[in-house]
Amino acid sequence: MKTRTTTQLVPHTVDGKTRMIPITVDTPAPPRDWDHLILNGVTSIAALVLTASVIWSTASIGDLLARAVIEPAAYGAAVVFDLAWIGCMAVEWLARYDEDRAALPRRAGHVMLVLAMLAVGAHGKVAGYWEIGLIGAAVSALAKGLWTVVLRHQTPPLDARTRAWIQGELADAGASLALIPVRRQLQRAEAQVAAERAAITGPDSDPDGPDESADDPDTDPQPSAAGPMTIKDAVRTALDSGIREPDRVLAYVRQVADANAKPDTVSRYIRLAG
Repeated sequence: MKTRTTTQLVPHTVDGKTRMIPITVDTPAPPRDWDHLILNGVTSIAALVLTASVIWSTASIGDLLARAVIEPAAYGAAVVFDLAWIGCMAVEWLARYDEDRAALPRRAGHVMLVLAMLAVGAHGKVAGYWEIGLIGAAVSALAKGLWTVVLRHQTPPLDARTRAWIQGELADAGASLALIPVRRQLQRAEAQVAAERAAITGPDSDPDGPDESADDPDTDPQPSAAGPMTIKDAVRTALDSGIREPDRVLAYVRQVADANAKPDTVSRYIRLAG
């Protein structure tokens, strides 16, 4: 039986104190995973084929376009043909657990592959070697086909109920993500409204704010000479006592309620009480 050397932590006690110390032991080696090795080999082959396809398509389409534009622009545009269907194939792999979402990138990848093959074939025809054009176009088809087989093999099969459950989970996660910018937008809107209100009416514009009493303006207040009074209560008391002049009301408010009371605030309470 094959073994391999590994390091394990074991408890060791000296003078009543225990520590975990590393020791080297021989453990049975697991059998070689040939399936995994073969899959890695096939994936490597697919990567090489894909690289060769991109190089060939870029060279062919770039030479075709270079007849009309400068070479850097021609080859820059040529590489787009293969990168387009490769990108669609990558998105298809990301959506492998949702067949409905994977359908669109799969169809788009097929369309883009056909366009790339037509461009390679057109280059062969223009160059006078239509056979080479057909064979070159087949290179892209082989690369796409091989990668499709590899990706399909690695995609786990799911029954309809499991797919529906996964779609529900993704929908819940998507709703949570969608609420993040919505909440930010609401917070920005509320902050703008509050800033606009404060700019127009001032910070003490809310007569029923948390610092003042929320009594009905039509209710007769009871004067309180002993305890602290709010600005609103002081204004009501002054008005009920027959004090009508704003300056006298302000003086009374500063005497019994707030020595720093603002004239605008007192005037607003006078208007509300009137």
